[in-house]
Amino acid sequence: MGIVGNLSSEQIEFFNSNGYIVIESFTSQEETKEMRDRMAVLLKEFDGGSSSIFSTKDHQQLKDDYFYKSAENISFFFEEKAYGEDGRLRQPKELSINKVGHALHELDPVFRKFCFSEKIKGVFLSLGYKRPAVIQSMYIFKQPGIGGEVVPHQDNTFLYTDPPTCTGLWLALEDATITNGCLWAIPGSQKDGLKRRMTRGESGTYFDNPSSVYDQKDFVSLEVKSGSLVVLHGNLVHQSFENSSSQSRHALSLHVVDTEGCTWSKDNWLQRKTEPEPLYAS
Repeated sequence: MGIVGNLSSEQIEFFNSNGYIVIESFTSQEETKEMRDRMAVLLKEFDGGSSSIFSTKDHQQLKDDYFYKSAENISFFFEEKAYGEDGRLRQPKELSINKVGHALHELDPVFRKFCFSEKIKGVFLSLGYKRPAVIQSMYIFKQPGIGGEVVPHQDNTFLYTDPPTCTGLWLALEDATITNGCLWAIPGSQKDGLKRRMTRGESGTYFDNPSSVYDQKDFVSLEVKSGSLVVLHGNLVHQSFENSSSQSRHALSLHVVDTEGCTWSKDNWLQRKTEPEPLYAS
């Protein structure tokens, strides 16, 4: 196979204990700039026609066929606060988009190059994955002034395999601080198990349990520099607040599941017509 694990025993021990690790300087300045520049081109080419609004507070948008089809497309989702009362954008589209997803890793050569890189493969080899596959990819903007809150959640809630195998990768494409909406997590919360699932039915999506209530004092901030990678256990409780600052907080988020020794749930919101391409097969 030729792939080498790139996490140290100390990093793996920290991950198993806390549910996350931060890998500084995972990408170079040139790599992060290449991805930011590529997204700028995609936004320029986007005509603003086919799109949707994304929010983690209201899952009505998950009944949107545009959202479902985004599993295998490059789709554009606007911020809730992007529109005025007249239904028009308050500011240019480049400053109004919440995220672009969910198949950048497959369909765009710049993002595919990073997602299928040896260093990404090395992370999952270190974590013991046998046949990992990126199941979704998102470019998240966290726009200045209107970048929406992401409420406390666990990734396995939305991307469930039996047994659960989801791991999130969050690459900072700009510095992420408390001021502009960095990640926050509850260390060790992955050990408490999965609290609820969101499933897809004929009439849309729904949760099987109400949202858990968390004490904000239990969260720690994950402030990171551009180029840092945050690895998140699928059961880790994490969140981010609104960006009320004048600085954006661009990031690339990937979610990876194993495709060997587990089964992708048929009632996940994300259903593909084709099988995802594995990063490697051990």
